[in-house]
Amino acid sequence: MPPMSTQTQTARPAQDWRRPLRYLWRGPLLSLHLLVGLPLTLLMINPVSARIELRGERLDHRIIRWWSGTLMRIFGFRLRRYGTPLPGAALFVANHVSWIDIELMHSQRMMGFVAKAEIARWPLVGWVASRGGTIYHHRGSNDSLHGVMHQMVQRLEQGLAVGVFPEGRTTGGDAIGTFHARIFQPAVLANVPAQPVALKYGARGDAQTIVAFGPRENFLQNFLRLLGEPGRVAEVHFLEPVAASEDGRRRMAETCRERIIAAMAG
Repeated sequence: MPPMSTQTQTARPAQDWRRPLRYLWRGPLLSLHLLVGLPLTLLMINPVSARIELRGERLDHRIIRWWSGTLMRIFGFRLRRYGTPLPGAALFVANHVSWIDIELMHSQRMMGFVAKAEIARWPLVGWVASRGGTIYHHRGSNDSLHGVMHQMVQRLEQGLAVGVFPEGRTTGGDAIGTFHARIFQPAVLANVPAQPVALKYGARGDAQTIVAFGPRENFLQNFLRLLGEPGRVAEVHFLEPVAASEDGRRRMAETCRERIIAAMAG
């Protein structure tokens, strides 16, 4: 895995006396968002709201974007989008740093993610992910993989968007891993484009390793640590799409990876 820019390899700060102060005001905001915002969001995700459109976007999709964007802001992230996400059926492929990648993507474009089955059991994120149409995959199970691929093709053929992390797992944030080509097969079968998406945390992506899971850090530990982190920018770069190729899924995977690496270094 080629290393990214040295700007993405910032060490975690040893001391931060402002961290307790951030918990003092972010904690109540998070509680309000969970106790009030979450039930209202889940209530509004229903067949009726799915048939209502506002400015060309389904109401339930807009509500999920609002909830995810608000959560990102509570964690201190200032959201910036570059480029335009494809409308309709598309396979969105992004680099994978932490659980918050899903919330960052959902703040900009509604899509059903393919994620490891363990996420369904995570507090908060698992609940929202399930209601947001996440497709769960049991690692190491060929039967599960076959079912995931089938569901992806179905959704794409229905005109819906699917989001994947082709690296297959989170990274340390200092490099872009190999993109597994088989995850692109549904796009080839449904004949829809793949749009690479670069996710950058901090100025010029200098907080990738801070946002990433630390050694032996679990979801709850990462969640609480990020809640106390200094405010910083979070960028979503929607890059040039890659058409479903006759050359096959391998070429699609390589092209998407190359464009994300270029955007991370830019």
